[in-house]
Amino acid sequence: MSLSEFFASATGKLQALYPLQEARNMASLLLCERLGLQSWVLHTEGERPIPPDCLGLLESDLDRLLHNEPLQYVLGKAPFYGRDFRVSPAVLIPRPETEELVQHALDFLSSCNRKDLRALDLCTGSGCIAWTLALECPGLQVRAVDISEKALELARCQFPQSAPSVDFVQGDVLDPGFLRSLGTYELLVSNPPYIMEKEKEQMLPNVLDYEPYLALFVPDSDPLLFYRAIADASVQLLNPGACCLVECNALFCNEVAALFQSKSAFSEVSVLKDISSRPRFVLARTGADGSVL
Repeated sequence: MSLSEFFASATGKLQALYPLQEARNMASLLLCERLGLQSWVLHTEGERPIPPDCLGLLESDLDRLLHNEPLQYVLGKAPFYGRDFRVSPAVLIPRPETEELVQHALDFLSSCNRKDLRALDLCTGSGCIAWTLALECPGLQVRAVDISEKALELARCQFPQSAPSVDFVQGDVLDPGFLRSLGTYELLVSNPPYIMEKEKEQMLPNVLDYEPYLALFVPDSDPLLFYRAIADASVQLLNPGACCLVECNALFCNEVAALFQSKSAFSEVSVLKDISSRPRFVLARTGADGSVL
């Protein structure tokens, strides 16, 4: 079978689940990743035969895609902030919005005039936030927390050859005693579970059937569960002049901001929009002298 034949066949089958352009992109990425090709080769050398020992894997991959498994899990990796991160059903697939969260965090770190900075990432999952901060800011001390040991096993081995290291710790973000034991920081970031269970009906099978429930959903009765815990603990976790950044459900950004505004330690609380102009992040800063400015 040639490249063009597999591409056409895969695109046609994937169209039953995805829009045409998305189906084409998935078929192209699958071929390029598995065969080590540049995308232009599919257009200029479409008659090139697929090696027989690769065809079986491609067909198996396509079958997984046709059962709604996300392409990132099939390939075992997902791009995030210019790097490929290992992913599996033990962790969420990194989203573009979370890259924006990281950029806001990096902007804060670049504004600091100190070099001995410490950052804490709560609900780290794949470790994409923690590792990106560590790799982009040499010298930054980063600790990352998750309740899932399977997630932490994957997160720890993302960049084993890299000089920056991240201290990964298993623990429950909803346990106040555990959070208080983590020390103090200049930056706290978190992308916690924030999708209400009643929102499931609006979600696609490739998310519901494969991505970890524990990392996605909160009870309808308490959608601010994790933000309340983070806001309460951040008073002890953050040093003067520090910053807390959290990603939120767009429906509840104002309510999350109110949680931080209720804490006298914070001198500034603001809601930030994502690239689609939806409210997505809450930024809270502590006063430079430990009091409200």
